[in-house]
Amino acid sequence: MYIGIDVGGTCTDAVLLDGDAVRATAKVETQEDLLLSLGDALDNLLKGIPGDKIERVVFSTTIVTNLIAEKKYDPVGVLLLPGPGRTFMEFRKQDDVFFLTGAIDYRGREIIPLEESELAKALQWLEDKGYRRVAVVGKFSTRNNAHELQVAQYITQHHPEWRVEMGHRAGGKLNFPRRIANTVLTCATSDKYHYFANAVRDAMARRDISAGVFILKADGGTLPLTASEQVPVETIFSGPAASTLGVQALTPSGETSLVVDIGGTTTDLALILSGQPLLASRGAKIGDRFTQVRALSVHSVPVGGDSVVERVGKELIIYSERVGHAYCLGGPLPTPTDALRVMGMTQIGDEDRAREAMVRLGAPVGMGPMEVAHTIVGLVINTVVTEIEQMFVEWEQEPAYRVWEVMQKKKLRPQNVVGVGGGAAGFVPQIAARLGCTPILPPYAPVANAIGAAVARPTLQVNLLADTERQIFIVEEEGHQGKLAGKLDEIGAVELAKSWLIKRAEKMNLLEYVQEIEITNRDVFNVVRDWQTTGRLYHISVQTPRGILGHIGSGGRLMK
Repeated sequence: MYIGIDVGGTCTDAVLLDGDAVRATAKVETQEDLLLSLGDALDNLLKGIPGDKIERVVFSTTIVTNLIAEKKYDPVGVLLLPGPGRTFMEFRKQDDVFFLTGAIDYRGREIIPLEESELAKALQWLEDKGYRRVAVVGKFSTRNNAHELQVAQYITQHHPEWRVEMGHRAGGKLNFPRRIANTVLTCATSDKYHYFANAVRDAMARRDISAGVFILKADGGTLPLTASEQVPVETIFSGPAASTLGVQALTPSGETSLVVDIGGTTTDLALILSGQPLLASRGAKIGDRFTQVRALSVHSVPVGGDSVVERVGKELIIYSERVGHAYCLGGPLPTPTDALRVMGMTQIGDEDRAREAMVRLGAPVGMGPMEVAHTIVGLVINTVVTEIEQMFVEWEQEPAYRVWEVMQKKKLRPQNVVGVGGGAAGFVPQIAARLGCTPILPPYAPVANAIGAAVARPTLQVNLLADTERQIFIVEEEGHQGKLAGKLDEIGAVELAKSWLIKRAEKMNLLEYVQEIEITNRDVFNVVRDWQTTGRLYHISVQTPRGILGHIGSGGRLMK
């Protein structure tokens, strides 16, 4: 049996899968004490089922997303080692950045050594600024992490209580600005993410669940819980990824659909083309900066069933924040959920309280409760449809979308709008009508995120750089540098990368899921000296494919 749990800002949803069938579901309030929320969800699922029957548990979570969106984290001091070349003026203008002069070149060779006197100045700067969290990032640290390790060691020797994160651990690829973003966000969110991870471990232990525990990543793959603590930023957009995989598992194979997940706090949008979720080719974008986080092409609209509605003059305004439950559920202020209750489009909550909320908004301007409810629902639909139209402009620029259009032999958009989440039944039919599409509400739509987490296929990736002139190779994700055993050609470089992927899978107890390995990047560069080729640089990226283990209700066991 598999368990999937989605820890959202409003509710924690959970499902228990037995083969391809849903054995039990649960929806509980997400409390400040996560252990209580997780415990309630698990206890609702496991009535009469011993913990040793569970084979795998997967979580999706908005913990990191919400921390970043609401900036609920301590400030991070940033120490950068850019080396010669580009000046990176956009970072030099920031008052939270200190530049060091040590440098590693693109082949992993030290070209400028670190100076201890400069490290002392950096430490003094951090102390004067009051930083207790530090991100250390070198431009080519994925090729040689010696400088980052030296700086981190110097800081922890003087302040062992500080948290220090290094770029080669937070982001395994080149692209200095994006690795900086990864490292800063990892450093900023690590402590609170560790709290979440510990709550998960505690909840599992109390119920004698010894199965592997995984976290859903932004690209729809998974990481073991322990590994995710090293890179919590990988879980950004975990919630939207879960809803996308949930729709993929709950709809027929090969379908093309727009996914609209209406929760209490946000509405998440995603796209599935011929059965495959659309991947963001440039990675996850947080604010105005791209990161190295691989992610599905998703978008969160800051409106949901529990968004606050107020009257300003004669106008009704929907705010992005959530301050509690809907008024019909005992909350303090009117919400779109109250409007749906008055219109008879949901049975959630007390109808009299919902009507009272509409009267409060409408009476001063002579509007009846039903007119207010229709106006609020219309505002939500307008907001979501506008965001969908803007997202299609972005989606249509994605290479995978263009390839899909070529395969269709005509320019078109998806005709299905699949609604999931607590507010789907009330809003999605009207959203689909506005877009000229067919609305679909699959079975188990309110807990589709949890289903998506449960069926997510574990994924691993390895980036390998081999330098035949220097006879070395580097595995970026592991921070490992080794010696090549003799000559190496392109085929050998690919096989070396695959062997390290298998080693990572063994270390993470994921070998059973490595049924095939994809080559996602294969670059070869000649090293030329005195007009002669003296070696080659190979940059190879391999990964296990993303996807789902199977479809719910397909009549067969989920794959391993």
